[in-house]
Amino acid sequence: MDIIEKIVLIFFTVLIIPFSVFLYFVLYPYQVDNIEPTTQEKFIEKKLVTKEPVVKIDINKKLPNPPEIVKAVYVTASSVRNQEYLKYLDNLFKTTEINAVVIDIKDYSGQIMLSDIDATILEFHNKGIYVIARMVIFNDPVLAKDRPDLAIYDKLKTIDSKNPVLWIDNNNLSWIDPASKEAWDYNILIAKDAVNRGFDELSFDYIRFPSDGKVEDMGFPIWDKKVSRHLIIKEFFKKLRDSLPGFKLSADLFGYSTVSNDDMGIGQVLEDSFDYFDYISPMVYPSHYKSGFKGYPNPAQYPYEVVKYSMQEALKRQTAYYDKLQKATGKTEIISKAKFRPWLQDFNMGANYTAKMVKEEIQATIDALENDYSGFMLWNASNIYTEEAIKLPSVGN
Repeated sequence: MDIIEKIVLIFFTVLIIPFSVFLYFVLYPYQVDNIEPTTQEKFIEKKLVTKEPVVKIDINKKLPNPPEIVKAVYVTASSVRNQEYLKYLDNLFKTTEINAVVIDIKDYSGQIMLSDIDATILEFHNKGIYVIARMVIFNDPVLAKDRPDLAIYDKLKTIDSKNPVLWIDNNNLSWIDPASKEAWDYNILIAKDAVNRGFDELSFDYIRFPSDGKVEDMGFPIWDKKVSRHLIIKEFFKKLRDSLPGFKLSADLFGYSTVSNDDMGIGQVLEDSFDYFDYISPMVYPSHYKSGFKGYPNPAQYPYEVVKYSMQEALKRQTAYYDKLQKATGKTEIISKAKFRPWLQDFNMGANYTAKMVKEEIQATIDALENDYSGFMLWNASNIYTEEAIKLPSVGN
């Protein structure tokens, strides 16, 4: 090596490498901060991006001592970003039995709402609040628009299968074919991102086939109808558990799943959920039961009776399921048993729901499940709850 080459090498070592390292550390934070880890842009040219999600803040902190009895309220993504609402929520934590929140991270619109949620989770944890992430799965207009080849289409309006006309339900929303494994992977990618951000539990909703609208006009690009609906949904349940081992998962099911002997045409069979979730959450809203249920002209006016009967039937079916499993396997003890934690009605539909009626729903859950009671979750789309129904004993006096 001649003298000139030595000089060039020394120059490169002394100046260029340190400068490169400097640029890396200056620019890297901006690269990370400007990436939204789970967005619809991951679907490009009909190919699912399988790159692991980028997490902005590696907190990896769950609530140290989660409550055994979870008493939660539903909160939308917009509410949790509203400072005035957070003040209302903070007062709810201080004056009522509520110790958990269920926050939308993907709702019926299909939009993913994980940006800037990390700090909010930490704030809730600092107050001792258990934080559940709610994900709407197959009701997904955004993914249906981006990937119409995965979406349920309208058989009457679609002329060219390569250009399908999306089927829409009564709410003018489009759906993904529940048999689409690409859609499964897409949602699991979002779920994993949520886990990394510090959520304590993942709650999956709309894990079913559509129920409203002209269902006879639905065409499925993937489901061949040879496999029953409920087996498609059950396989998805298994995929969730296999993909998220060791993490708390819950399933939101139709209230009727507690008393129905079939899949109700939507693929939900109560027994299919037992082996894959930590919590089963039937939406036992009395207003959603048909007139004549158990002889009640308007079930909404009988909150205690409807909720108690539904949860008793659910527990009875679970007991029978595990008894059968024990006999089949010869095992005398079941290692893991899913717990029931229902969604309860705190909104006016079918009747004007008073504090007394909401209290009756909660008491019905306790009476039905007895030693298996694990809590409840209140639903109100406005996110304003009947405080008198959930007041702490000392506050109510």
